[in-house]
Amino acid sequence: MKLLLVRVGALGDVLHALPAAAALKRLQPATRIDWVIDERWRPLVTAADEPGPLVTRSFPVPTRQWKAAPFSRATLASFTAFRSLRGHYDHVVDLQGTLRSAALGRLAAAPGQLSGYADPRESFAARLYAHSIPRRGTHIVDMTTNLLADSLGLNLLPAPIRLPRLEQAERWAEHDAVLRRPLALLAPSAGWGSKRWPAASFGALARLLHQRGYDVVVNAAHAQDADANAVLAHSHATARLVVCDIAGMVALMRRVDLMIGPDSGPTHLAAMLAVPTVALFGPTSPERNGPWGPGPKIVLRHPGSPTTYKRSAEPDPGLSRILPEEVLEAVETLRNGGSSPA
Repeated sequence: MKLLLVRVGALGDVLHALPAAAALKRLQPATRIDWVIDERWRPLVTAADEPGPLVTRSFPVPTRQWKAAPFSRATLASFTAFRSLRGHYDHVVDLQGTLRSAALGRLAAAPGQLSGYADPRESFAARLYAHSIPRRGTHIVDMTTNLLADSLGLNLLPAPIRLPRLEQAERWAEHDAVLRRPLALLAPSAGWGSKRWPAASFGALARLLHQRGYDVVVNAAHAQDADANAVLAHSHATARLVVCDIAGMVALMRRVDLMIGPDSGPTHLAAMLAVPTVALFGPTSPERNGPWGPGPKIVLRHPGSPTTYKRSAEPDPGLSRILPEEVLEAVETLRNGGSSPA
């Protein structure tokens, strides 16, 4: 069987889709899985043009170019180029549920091939599907795996993932990024302001972790990252900045002893790579979006945080009430072998 999956982004969403692909490869190892993905997250599925552990070929989507010039000839050409994939696959499944992802799937799918959620994120997307699949499951990983299973007529259970290794990134992490162990990584950024724990709290936590012997690093996509630099300022020189792309983050995360972050891509990456993780949740539900994976994990969420998926820039009042000392207590619990359910 040849299968094309469409899950363009974002980082955490791609990670939450990978256990479905792993489940299929476990059941049917000979299945070929290709993937349509944002060019930024491509190292999660393939090592450039080389096959990855789960995905044979990835088709990068230049989403930043599309956003910058949505009506340009270059955007139109790169979008319609997906029509050349038509006829190459037995099934095409849109795991994202937006109008753009459904349109990409429709371009790549032969008539009658495209499947997606019956209640996609953007309702108009459902009109492009040949097969609309009812949503099943509580956690997004279960939902995605069930969507793939029902699209193919199979029984699948989410499986642990394997990620590609880029040797250059691995060498960088081994020789430049990791200076000593134990290593604690703080990831302060998140897609919405309401999911971010205050920089002052992260800084205070960095000081507490430093006192307990951790080498504390704050990850950032670029040196001018405002969230990361605010944490550094509050850390009083007890933390250092590590700038890396997604391949570097994966390589670094393989060497991390402790991860602390909000509901964001790095937190989900850590959990899936079995890194002991403390996740700080605010307006999103841990039952639906919590860290998933084989490693020990604890989710902290204040009772004052309402469950809402509104993309707000305002800080979540409950999240702001989580104290650095509470996070440190969760770290100690992890060190003593405790964790929350997966």
